[in-house]
Amino acid sequence: MVADDEGTHAVELCWSDGRTETVRVGSDETVVDAAEAAEIALPYGCLYGACGTCIAELLDGEMTHRRSPRALKDRTLEAGYVLPCIATPETDCRLRIGHDIQAEVVGTPWK
Repeated sequence: MVADDEGTHAVELCWSDGRTETVRVGSDETVVDAAEAAEIALPYGCLYGACGTCIAELLDGEMTHRRSPRALKDRTLEAGYVLPCIATPETDCRLRIGHDIQAEVVGTPWK
């Protein structure tokens, strides 16, 4: 998986209901920014990596966080989760996304 001539990577967004969308993400933008520009709604809150609302599972590819992903513990990072609000792809990627992932990873006070 290699960037195209424009320096972008394809990021396939996969929801739990089976829907998928692919967005091109430039090296200077985050996944959330690229999705917004393509009019694809993703969950997010703070856009700084602190709240964890946008947490996603990296299924394939490589991503880098632009700053410390404060909302993710080391074990969560090691398990392959990323924060699309501060993450940029290093290769073409596949992400499992949606509101249910935060509850799955972090838990909720109602369970």
